[in-house]
Amino acid sequence: MTPSPWFEGFTPHRIATTGAEIFVRTGGTVGAPPLLLLHGFPQTHALWHRVAQQLARDYFLVLPDLRGYGDSSHAPGLPDHSNYSKRALAQDMAEVMTALGHNSFYLCGHDRGGRVAHRLALDHAARVKRLCVIDIAPTLDMYARTDMDFARAYYHWFHLIQPAPLPETMIGGNARAYLHAKLGGWGSAGLAHIEPPALADYERCFCTPEAIHTACEDYRASAGIDLDHDRDSRARGDKIACDTLVIWGAHGVVHRLFDPLVLWQAQCAGVVSGQAVSAGHFIPEQLPGETADALRGFMREGQPAPR
Repeated sequence: MTPSPWFEGFTPHRIATTGAEIFVRTGGTVGAPPLLLLHGFPQTHALWHRVAQQLARDYFLVLPDLRGYGDSSHAPGLPDHSNYSKRALAQDMAEVMTALGHNSFYLCGHDRGGRVAHRLALDHAARVKRLCVIDIAPTLDMYARTDMDFARAYYHWFHLIQPAPLPETMIGGNARAYLHAKLGGWGSAGLAHIEPPALADYERCFCTPEAIHTACEDYRASAGIDLDHDRDSRARGDKIACDTLVIWGAHGVVHRLFDPLVLWQAQCAGVVSGQAVSAGHFIPEQLPGETADALRGFMREGQPAPR
């Protein structure tokens, strides 16, 4: 873990959960509503540093590294990949919030963090006040729509799920180049949106054999046990209970291939609102001000969700 000047005033923690040790930074305003922010692949909690600066007066912010990412633990994947299922990662987050003393909270997830947030809102519905997901559609719907366009754009969904150690070995041949290609893709048009300290954190945390393996395990879980969990939830009629905000990039794959509002409303009992913004995939870094404003407006206590 390296010093992070843009998280000045935030407190680092290591919290043991049932299946992992989670690194977390907390900060903002003590006593304000808690807001849990979840990053995605191939990043760390550093994704949120610009957004956190703008929300610190309004919320008590909780910024973890997901299991298998950043400075959280990187245990090898189990044969069924269940220790990297979104259910397991969501349980981590529920236990983190309990350890920090928050029975209920606001929740936002980008990319893989959005998939964890989706499962968290299903499995721990009473605890999630409002949900925001950024630049994703539901996993089951995305896999079900697979065609040549989707496979070309999201080839990593099919590469990373191959049996170990093939993708680990291939990525490990030049992990930094692979990381940069991912961070600069999906409508991002290069790395200009990433500040050098954040990029250094991503490089430090991703470019190790352990981290590459656990990132693959995240995707292997999503193509297997996560789909089983999602199908079971749909068969039972389980839906996200709270109002949900969906933000996606107008220059990204989700905008081109999916209808996020329709797909998320089908999975939500609450009101779903949102829109495309002028960005690629990495919206919290490309548009931190707009992201913070959207979250502040939507997560406001007692206010109805915009339609």
